[in-house]
Amino acid sequence: MTELVIRDADAADIPAIHRLIESAYRGESSRAGWTTEADLLTGQRTDPDELAEIVADPEQAMLTAWDGEDLLACIRIQRQPDGAGYFGMLSVSPTRQASGLGRRMVAAAEDAMARRFGARLIRISVFPQRDTLIAWYERLGYADTGRTLAFDYGNLRLGKALRDDLYFVVMEKALA
Repeated sequence: MTELVIRDADAADIPAIHRLIESAYRGESSRAGWTTEADLLTGQRTDPDELAEIVADPEQAMLTAWDGEDLLACIRIQRQPDGAGYFGMLSVSPTRQASGLGRRMVAAAEDAMARRFGARLIRISVFPQRDTLIAWYERLGYADTGRTLAFDYGNLRLGKALRDDLYFVVMEKALA
């Protein structure tokens, strides 16, 4: 492995980002890792149009981690209206999960949101059914706020739900 490069995505990266996100969240390929949503949702996780919107928006970015020409991980960051930062779409190649790369991407996202947006609080949302992932975020300093967000069953951009009890728990972490 060459030295890992973490950088903002640009429009030319969108096809690679889309492939990575889909492989990390959906279908049989996602089962090679531990962060799959394949038992909760089917279909797409995102689409190239949404990724283009993220890349073009000055209030957001997609951070990417590259080993030479290989995209290994990505994470979406976003400024929230209340001054907090938000991250989502954390994706690590399923064969590279459990290597510390996800932790490194979260740290890069926290740093980027503090520098770019002045964020001192970071917010995430996670399906409560993903208890292993919630425990991982807790080890990174995130805590359940007691707040929840509805899952948008009508938005097929997020995928087709395989169950009728989906929602998100909101977790937060204060930055030092």
